[in-house]
Amino acid sequence: MAGVSVGESDENPVNINVTPLVDIIFCLCVFFMISFKFKQLEGKFDTWLPKDKGFEGMPLKAVIQEIRVALFWDDVNLNVVRKMGTRIVPEDEQLLKLISDSYEDFKRLNKPDVGLTIDADFRVPWESVVGVMNIGKKAGVAKVEFAAGAQSK
Repeated sequence: MAGVSVGESDENPVNINVTPLVDIIFCLCVFFMISFKFKQLEGKFDTWLPKDKGFEGMPLKAVIQEIRVALFWDDVNLNVVRKMGTRIVPEDEQLLKLISDSYEDFKRLNKPDVGLTIDADFRVPWESVVGVMNIGKKAGVAKVEFAAGAQSK
């Protein structure tokens, strides 16, 4: 018989059935194991960051690493507007001088591999883009790149 102690009745005058007791203890253990929740430490983890980099090591001014000419289409006047930085450059000679001066500054900083980046609006005619490429070649810039502009609608 399950749960009944085996022996003589003189030694054990009261028969105790321990099977229901073990069942209840097992059920309580399962219940407490399932209902127990671990405390989560959200957002806390150990990091080992370098001391010489980060906010304190950042330069105060942004360093320009390219010569960029932006070409926009003017809907009002129906012509191309060329910008270098924040300056509008309407004439080819003025753009040639600005690109040449910028390229010479980069060569003085020992960065002669800096290229000319042309950022053209999708409505700008190719003739204007090729014109800026030719001006960059006249200025001595060997590397000409195109920026990925906004997608056409």
